[in-house]
Amino acid sequence: MPSKRLSVVVTRRLPEVVETRMSELFDVHLRETDTPMTRAQLTEALKFADVLVPTVTDDIDGTLLGQAGDNLKLIANYGAGVDHIDVQTARQRGVLVSNTPGVVTDDTADMTMALMLAVTRRIPEGLALMQSGDWEGWSPTAMLGGRLGGRRLGILGMGRIGQAVARRAAVFGMQVHYHNRKRLRPEIEEDLAATYWESLDQMVSRMDVISINCPHTPSTFHLMNARRIKLMKPTAVIVNTSRGQVIDENALTRALRSQDIAGAGLDVYEKTQTINPRLRELPNVVLLPHMGSSTVEGRDEMGEKVIINIKTFDDGHRPPDLVVPSMV
Repeated sequence: MPSKRLSVVVTRRLPEVVETRMSELFDVHLRETDTPMTRAQLTEALKFADVLVPTVTDDIDGTLLGQAGDNLKLIANYGAGVDHIDVQTARQRGVLVSNTPGVVTDDTADMTMALMLAVTRRIPEGLALMQSGDWEGWSPTAMLGGRLGGRRLGILGMGRIGQAVARRAAVFGMQVHYHNRKRLRPEIEEDLAATYWESLDQMVSRMDVISINCPHTPSTFHLMNARRIKLMKPTAVIVNTSRGQVIDENALTRALRSQDIAGAGLDVYEKTQTINPRLRELPNVVLLPHMGSSTVEGRDEMGEKVIINIKTFDDGHRPPDLVVPSMV
């Protein structure tokens, strides 16, 4: 007699190839529309699901987990970041949590470099000029930006993505510096030609570009606060493709408005999709709608990892991308 298939609830629409494969393997409950589940819908889903497949838009906190049914045994997150999941509470309730690390490293690093170029070379301003029909032709002094080559790049967070950014920046001729919770091994530092700064304050005050590539944790919340933003050079720019909560967005907005810093490129925001309206008004800011990992290849690979984690768990083994509380 065939064994009962796992009941898997997916909270958002995923690529068709991923949904099709999931449907072949499990008893999958898919979303008909690409909108986030409401709190009530998540609560109902957790009452019967064996496996929940959430995304970054779902807040899986302790209160919600407290209402989960006894069937729930795995939260297979579609994405690498798990700061939207109370991993500690989940594990206390016997629920495993997995994620999809490493899949979007190159995609996010590419977007980081794209934002650096967009801000320093004023690409959105040029695009807006062309779309308005107001361009009057080439001029020696029009739309002057700055080159990346020779600039000092300070990377905040030297994990997979930070290192991928470092490799790309070196190709552009940038000088790579970094601050990290733990210093890299000497051979990795040498390979990346990266200079370690134990003091974040000292690094921030000397860089031309700051790239945020660390996760959001209690210790990194507002790591770039008003005081540290004030330390930045007036000609410096800041780029964030990690988590919006790492930067005090109000302080950043004030610094940009007063031209205490030269510019910013943001793909993530402190209050997720709710963006400070004053940021939209500034010409020295490039704003993107959380596109850092938005490639067809990346989304498909994330889905494959989710499926592998669920299938491995269903076969009675530890999911390969298991998240433990100490990692969060």
